[in-house]
Amino acid sequence: MGILRLLDEFHHEESNLQWKGNFEQYLEMVKQSPGIAQTAHSRIYNMIMEAGVEEIDGVKKYKFFSDAMFGLDESIERLVEDYFHSSARRLDVRKRVLLLMGPVSGGKSTIVSLLKRGLENFSRSEAGAVYAIDGCPMHEDPLHLIPERLRPHFEEEYGIKIEGNLCPICRFKLREEWNGEIRNVPVRRVLFSEDDRVGIGTFSPSDPKSQDISELTGSIDFSTISEYGSESDPRAYRFDGELNKANRGLMEFQEMLKCDEKFLWNLLSLTQEGNFKAGRFALISADELVVAHTNETEYKSFINNKKNEALHSRIIVMPIPYNLKVSEEVRIYEKLVKQSDLTSVHIAPHALRAAAMFSVLTRLKESKNQGLDLVTKMRLYDGEEMENFGTSDLRELKNEFAEEGMSGIDPRYVINRISSALIKNEMSCINPLNVLRALKDGLDTHPSITLDEKEHFLNLIGIARKEYDEIAKKEVQKAFVYSFEESAKTLLNNYLDNVEAYCHGKTLADPITDEQVDPDEKLMRSIEEQIGISENAKKAFREEILIRLSSYARKGKRFEYDSHDRLREAIEKKLFADLKDVVKITTSAKTPDEQQLKKVNEVTARLIDGHNYCPNCANELLKYTGSLLNR
Repeated sequence: MGILRLLDEFHHEESNLQWKGNFEQYLEMVKQSPGIAQTAHSRIYNMIMEAGVEEIDGVKKYKFFSDAMFGLDESIERLVEDYFHSSARRLDVRKRVLLLMGPVSGGKSTIVSLLKRGLENFSRSEAGAVYAIDGCPMHEDPLHLIPERLRPHFEEEYGIKIEGNLCPICRFKLREEWNGEIRNVPVRRVLFSEDDRVGIGTFSPSDPKSQDISELTGSIDFSTISEYGSESDPRAYRFDGELNKANRGLMEFQEMLKCDEKFLWNLLSLTQEGNFKAGRFALISADELVVAHTNETEYKSFINNKKNEALHSRIIVMPIPYNLKVSEEVRIYEKLVKQSDLTSVHIAPHALRAAAMFSVLTRLKESKNQGLDLVTKMRLYDGEEMENFGTSDLRELKNEFAEEGMSGIDPRYVINRISSALIKNEMSCINPLNVLRALKDGLDTHPSITLDEKEHFLNLIGIARKEYDEIAKKEVQKAFVYSFEESAKTLLNNYLDNVEAYCHGKTLADPITDEQVDPDEKLMRSIEEQIGISENAKKAFREEILIRLSSYARKGKRFEYDSHDRLREAIEKKLFADLKDVVKITTSAKTPDEQQLKKVNEVTARLIDGHNYCPNCANELLKYTGSLLNR
């Protein structure tokens, strides 16, 4: 019964969206809501803004894209602000073809798909409602009915600028069917639909010898010529090309730069003047966003071809690079895995992260900064706080290579290899080692990498493996400490009390005898030595910690054990050093005694309950960590 009720509700909603009236009634609606008469570019911009926007760390995050696009916030912001916002304000940018340029599987097609689906949904809302002359094959803007010499008066009264003229069909009907009575011309609401070819078009080039320009601009209906007597009679013409059907909305020009030149010349007039030529008719007005996408190699080839110079200035190029944030790359894989039928296969914690680390490492460029390796750069890009690196350093890093993110391993390859690992381990679960092994095995059959690239990628898989090794050890060591956070906090507070007393030349009260004692040098050094702080450098390090502590206090922030990157590392290493022998003996014992077995079961239970491990991958993690600690 549930689905039948939903079908009834759907039918009712769709029926409510059907509106029919005449031009006079439409004009009254425009007077009440001028937004009805918005341009195609304005409609797309308002659609994006309607979904909401928030600013995080100085970068705008558009909710319209946020559920499907990950790690491309800066590129999306540039696209929305530099193109859509400017176009919506009728600036000259709208007279350009939007070309999304980037590597394969970087998200270009996804952006176009989101815009298409978004327009379909937006046209069903009040804010995105679209009205057209009833029966017009191009979903004509009814305001085109207003004669040219009356438009200045209309603009003065309504504050709306009219651009474009009636299509040949509507011009004919106005004269022959409606007797020039503009008030009574029928108007109806239209709902954008790619399937129904309303407001959304897609053109994909094929064999230039067999493909005809009519796919873009429509064609003569030869079966009606005997009835209407002339090829120039609009009734004898099919206005069903992609440029016709995409009017008022968006047309996707797939593989535009691979297209034969004759198909591109129509874009010259369309982009600059808002019209195109078809058959034996005058220029036909069209209000639509033309969006294309290509890769960097094809774009450079296009630019270098002198024949295309006229089109160069009519294209706005928006780079869409690969994502460079590990956490966002993980979200991409999670989304793709959820779309499969293998959601029942358990994926161990950090399995997708291991793949994401490898992917991002392949896309990064070696910085000229000698003290910055790829792993540190990867962490900085992912938002981790690193000592000696601030916001300005991160900005400089991102500006160091304009082409960073335009090459590397694409998400499709990675998800293909993850899929392979899922199939092989369908009856159990996959862990990070399964994923890294699958990535490594797939390089042998990768169709487009050179031997040098393969060697480089193998090296990066090794780096990702080392990064996972450290994660694995910390996971197990934290599980061994019943309350790791509490232990870290206690150790931190003890250290800070002693550092404060040391820097101020004061004594401390003994917690048991309450007598005044000197700061515990042994405790402080046991922590500082974990990160290589020498005897000579200890004073400077302690003063640095005290300054950070004071800074947090002034801002009303709580200083936690992870508030200072190097201190966090020191405390973790101190806790783990004290625990290392216990972990090593317990996890690597081939025949554990009763006490060891009890401890292993406790740790396994903690991994399962609190860290999303299953019994299988929890046991695998303990075995693997035991082997790491015994090396």
